[in-house]
Amino acid sequence: MPTLTKLYTAEEASQHNTSEDCWITIDGKVYDVSSYLDEHPGGDDVILAATGKDATDEFEDAGHSKTARELLETFCIGELEETATPIPELKIISKKQQLNNLPQKFFNLSKQFWFAPITVVGLSVGLGYLYLRKKQAI
Repeated sequence: MPTLTKLYTAEEASQHNTSEDCWITIDGKVYDVSSYLDEHPGGDDVILAATGKDATDEFEDAGHSKTARELLETFCIGELEETATPIPELKIISKKQQLNNLPQKFFNLSKQFWFAPITVVGLSVGLGYLYLRKKQAI
């Protein structure tokens, strides 16, 4: 059964960026590492530099041990809230408007793809000419 955790926005997590109050985000989770800054082997400046952004790459690049990963989990206070994708606004068009626009849409489409009908006509004329020429040769 999944555990329920508190959700934080990226903006909210980034506001905690001092040595007295330091939060970092790694893999979509938020960690309060304020009490660990003095004990961090790489120094507190490394952690402070990772606040305000997703620090997953920095954490992975440092090659942390399994013990360090287990220790990190003890500082977990919640998860990052996923940003919602905006829902596109639907346009409501009546059938009457669609029918009134149809000739204009067709004209615009034919202007855009004028080469297709000309190619079909050109091929038809060329094939007809070859057919008649072959028929006369027989």
